[in-house]
This record gives sequence, structure tokens and C-alpha cells, in this order.
Amino acid sequence: MDIQLKRGLLDACVLAAIKNEDSYGYKIIKDMKPYLDLSESTLYTILKRLEASDMLTVRSVEHEGRLRKYYHITQQGQQRIEEFKKDWKEILSIYRFITREDGRHE
Repeated sequence: MDIQLKRGLLDACVLAAIKNEDSYGYKIIKDMKPYLDLSESTLYTILKRLEASDMLTVRSVEHEGRLRKYYHITQQGQQRIEEFKKDWKEILSIYRFITREDGRHE
């Protein structure tokens, strides 16, 4: 898969995982597990990128004697999810075009 396309898809997935409530790394991975397998290193790279893009904010909370980082989606992050939903229609249309000769219109 094209790296830029995959990056955009994973960014949207992580934003969607925290859109309804703040969450932390392990829980994000656990919540996404039924849909995709995401390593911790990949997740934290995505979280740093989303934070740098002002799509989420981070706060640290003490939990069982350790600091746990909680991630919160910003308005920009919410807007990115909405943009993704619109973009997805175009991606599906492109997919249908590419696979039309296969007879596959999934």
C-alpha cells in the first residue's frame, strides 16, 4: 500500500478511536485490535504527528504510581475525521474504477 495513503488511513483511525472520549496508548491499541493490528511504535509515531498537527492534545495523569498520557481530540482532529469521510467516497469510486474489469465491485 502507498505509504502516504496508509498514513492518512491510520491517522484517521487513531482520531476515530479517541473521538468520543480521551484515551491512552494501550487502550487505543486494544480498541483498534478488532479492526487492525497496530504496533506501539507505530501508534506513538502517529500520536506525535497528530499532536504536532494540532489534531490532538496530551495531558499526563498519575495512574498506579506512573504517569499515563491521555490524548484528547481537538476541533481540527474532528474536522479531519469529517474530511476523511468525504474523501472516502472518492477513494471507493477510484477503487470501483480500478477493479471494474475484474468484475469485483465490493
